[in-house]
Amino acid sequence: MTAHGDTPDVLIVGAGPAGLALGIDLARRGVDALVVERADGLFPGSRGKGIQPRTMEVFDDLGVLGAVRAAGGTYPVGMIWQDGQRVGEHRMFDPAEASEDSPYNEPWMVPQWRTQEILRARLEELGGRIAFGREVTGVVQDGEGVTARFTSGADVRARYLVAADGGRSAVRRALGIGMTGETVDPNPTLVADLRITGLDRDNWHVFPPRGEGEGFLAVCPLAGTEDFQAVARFPEGTSVDLSLDGVRKVVAARSHLAPEDVTEVRWASDFRPRAALADRFRDGRVFLAGDAAHVHSPAGGQGLNTSVQDAYNLGWKLGAVLRDGADAALLDTYEEERRPVAADMLALSTSVHRGQTRRGGATRQLDLGYRESSLTEETREAPGPVRAGDRAPDGTVGGVRLFDAFRGPHWTLLALGSAQAPDLGEAVPVVRGPAHEAYGTGLFLVRPDGYVGWAGASATGPGAYLTRLGLRP
Repeated sequence: MTAHGDTPDVLIVGAGPAGLALGIDLARRGVDALVVERADGLFPGSRGKGIQPRTMEVFDDLGVLGAVRAAGGTYPVGMIWQDGQRVGEHRMFDPAEASEDSPYNEPWMVPQWRTQEILRARLEELGGRIAFGREVTGVVQDGEGVTARFTSGADVRARYLVAADGGRSAVRRALGIGMTGETVDPNPTLVADLRITGLDRDNWHVFPPRGEGEGFLAVCPLAGTEDFQAVARFPEGTSVDLSLDGVRKVVAARSHLAPEDVTEVRWASDFRPRAALADRFRDGRVFLAGDAAHVHSPAGGQGLNTSVQDAYNLGWKLGAVLRDGADAALLDTYEEERRPVAADMLALSTSVHRGQTRRGGATRQLDLGYRESSLTEETREAPGPVRAGDRAPDGTVGGVRLFDAFRGPHWTLLALGSAQAPDLGEAVPVVRGPAHEAYGTGLFLVRPDGYVGWAGASATGPGAYLTRLGLRP
């Protein structure tokens, strides 16, 4: 590990969910990474408040699941109001039952500011570093590394740089990487964190438009806090007033509440929902992750989750190259795997926003995978329920919970049924047991990010696969 200074192995620009999650993953792999953030502190708002089941599994592996569960709660049932009366209920998400292979069955609500506090605490627990007040103004790279320049302070030189600095990414612009997209909704939308009286905290309160030209108002209690998140939509061209008086006027005009029922505005912002995808996710030694790579409508709760999973995909690959001797070509698979997923999630978010798709199984992100990836090898003529490239389900094999076996920065080999497991060394633990309902029989080499990389019956297959990646123990 390099000495703590201004020459980290990886410079992460942006202390949002993607940057912090990547910092955690690298720290536990012994990779020296520095997170820099232009602001003087973490993002203060609730914006990305929905954590999908797949991201809960990621957080389990990163060691923050307990804190995330303690900080939040389930989504409340929507309550529709009209003229001060409750007139019906609305469920935001299709119901789903937890199962052995998918233990986290529904989205978990945690305000984004709280999620980031949890991630920061975990990063610092692992010895990771964050430098606030460091705004990037330029990036210069060569064959050996990347140099970032700032509005003030010394340059930072790193072997790789990851731009996780949001939809207006300074790094992406400095590199000249374009974004292709569309305006999902030209109407401006207010989102604000409020202290409010006169509404219960058991429901997500929805006030439909009462007249032509008026937008809706939704007021949701933020689990684990005393706050509510208010969302209001306005006609195209409206200038949105973010002051306390402005927010009070909107709430009073669109609900039965009085202006003084809004006692505090803790954070407020306005935006116009759009969807955009970076033309590429890599430029030499620089990678784009999170909103720097893809910008979503908030509908369906895909943005933060896709961002965290970008980091989870990239983290183990950087660790393999920087610490385990893997071929640097492994890093090419980040864009190969994540850009198609991001494109699919953008289409999903836009469809949910426009009312064309319900918030159901697809939004949980449990079915995402990498079957078409160059890293994926499925060698069986008749694959079972789980194929190479798929998410590796949870379950119990030989008395061992699989998510417990997968947890940590390592590969895992499953030997199910009569399959004979090869010895891949201490770095690749083996779980043996009978055929399993979710997997069937055979050998399954599970990647550090919880996807099956190789599947087959040959005892020589897993070792040959790791050798191809330069990871043979």
